[in-house]
Amino acid sequence: MRGGRAEDEKATMSSERSLAAFRASLSAGEPPEQAPALRALWWDGKGDWDRAHEAAQEGGDQDCAWVHAYLHRKEGDFANAGYWYSRAGKPVPAGSLDEEWSNLVGTLLGRATG
Repeated sequence: MRGGRAEDEKATMSSERSLAAFRASLSAGEPPEQAPALRALWWDGKGDWDRAHEAAQEGGDQDCAWVHAYLHRKEGDFANAGYWYSRAGKPVPAGSLDEEWSNLVGTLLGRATG
């Protein structure tokens, strides 16, 4: 498996740049054109839970369900969050909300670009 480690490091650096660019975009007044799940995370990154929740409800896919779960976990509505994690096919994370947000953004950006 030649180059495996180098390819992993390159993917990690690309992911970190994408996450940094996403964070930098939070200074804009409106989100960039993107899928509803990423738009929801953008609004959440801006501190607007209500708009984030609206965006998460726009899509009926598992990505939106995952973001929806995160938002209800952040809100403290753990029963509702559990329901949405189940719909997304994801376990309830043990880490911090910041870690989950970064993981969500990185994962969803990776899908959008790869």
